[in-house]
Amino acid sequence: MKPVWIVDDDQGIRWVLEKALARVSIVTRSFSNAKDVSYALKEETPAALISDIRMPGMDGLTLLKEIKEKYPSLPVIIMTAFSDLNSTVAAFQGGAFDYLAKPFDINDAVNLISRAVNEGREQADDAQEVVESGQVSDKGMLTQSASVSMQEVFRAIGRLAQSNVTVLITGESGTGKELVARALHNHGARSKGPFVAINTAAIPRDLLEAELFGHERGAFTGANTLRRGRFEEAAGGTLFLDEIGDMPFELQTRLLRVLSDGTFYRVGGAQPVKVDVRIVAATHQPLEERVLQGRFREDLFHRLNVIRLRLPPLRERIEDIPELAKHFLGVSARALGVAPKRLSDAALKALYSFDYPGNVRQLENFCHWLTVMAPGQTIESEDLPPEIRAAGLPVNQLSPTVAVAASPMTWQELLAIDATERLSRSEGDIWSTLTDQFERTLLQSSLEVCRGRRVEAASRLGMGRNTITRKLRELGLDPVDDATESGA
Repeated sequence: MKPVWIVDDDQGIRWVLEKALARVSIVTRSFSNAKDVSYALKEETPAALISDIRMPGMDGLTLLKEIKEKYPSLPVIIMTAFSDLNSTVAAFQGGAFDYLAKPFDINDAVNLISRAVNEGREQADDAQEVVESGQVSDKGMLTQSASVSMQEVFRAIGRLAQSNVTVLITGESGTGKELVARALHNHGARSKGPFVAINTAAIPRDLLEAELFGHERGAFTGANTLRRGRFEEAAGGTLFLDEIGDMPFELQTRLLRVLSDGTFYRVGGAQPVKVDVRIVAATHQPLEERVLQGRFREDLFHRLNVIRLRLPPLRERIEDIPELAKHFLGVSARALGVAPKRLSDAALKALYSFDYPGNVRQLENFCHWLTVMAPGQTIESEDLPPEIRAAGLPVNQLSPTVAVAASPMTWQELLAIDATERLSRSEGDIWSTLTDQFERTLLQSSLEVCRGRRVEAASRLGMGRNTITRKLRELGLDPVDDATESGA
């Protein structure tokens, strides 16, 4: 029987795997670097190979690429302590048999290696281009844990990226559904094409049809020019339909037609338009229930539900909180031009205990808040936002202000807490500061939703074009030039 080769610069890892595999009668041969493996492959090939990614000299992904070019049927398992989205996708796109995140359960590792030995000879993976690995590639997707649920998501992205199959992403709000959609696009064959995202729940019902499919000149009052919709903008790339479960029922029929034959009509148009677009949809709604309620078309559900990815809520992957918090604190610090703050052990323990109804997005917001509000470089438990402090205390021990956070808070309640803290510090000019932040947030959000079109943003906010232009200049935001406002 051919041996299993173990490649890792860590002698302890090699020893543990050697002993564990010996107990199940699997012969091994170990290497401390990938270069020696390249030479050894000229003389023989193993039954399977398990390799670390990050090693001095040639790394594991480079070794994987070399092996798959010469020995495509040889099963290779990639292991690393740096478990991030890019390296996982890169491993699968490079043809890896599977992915093992350190620290791993030794029994799981042995079972995986045994399966690779038994099934590897029958594998016939095509060589694929390896994607350059990065430490932190997609905000919110980073995980440096053995979180099984996120590892399965990463594996699925790696397998699905090169396909054109429709993908339905489900999960609670704030879990990173758009990040997964972007990863599927960025690591796939359509990566050079456009990625176009639209939140079908954020656009008024009477505007959504024209937003998706475009309109002809004169189709309705104000349609002075032909306008391409999101489907045409995404031609050759990926269209991400967020919150698809909230799409108006009457538009679901038109969407089904596009998914069926790739053609549609612009609003007011008489000629069919054909597009080549990959669809990735997402929702936090239970679509099966909405089908039973008659609020979502069953045929559209089955058309979308070809491959489903469920994103776990943050409370199911709390081992990821330290790295996520460190990343978000770094992002906030760079945005403000200050040194990143650190979490004390007590503060981190408090973060673990919180339920995160807003998931990763809520953790990100907490980190932005802490970068601004925490007085020192080390964040202590008493510096945390009131709702986190409240989560660890019985209600009868909470102060009246903090007790508000024991239940989900509205933005007005959060504002009241923030204002109270500023007033207690005798901070000056609070009215101007909070008004400025409110207007800035509202304007930035509206421009993001309207993709930079000021006329549309002004209309949705209930103000005139001159007013929004003046506000943008007053707040120091970079207004979009009139010439670049397509469709404005």
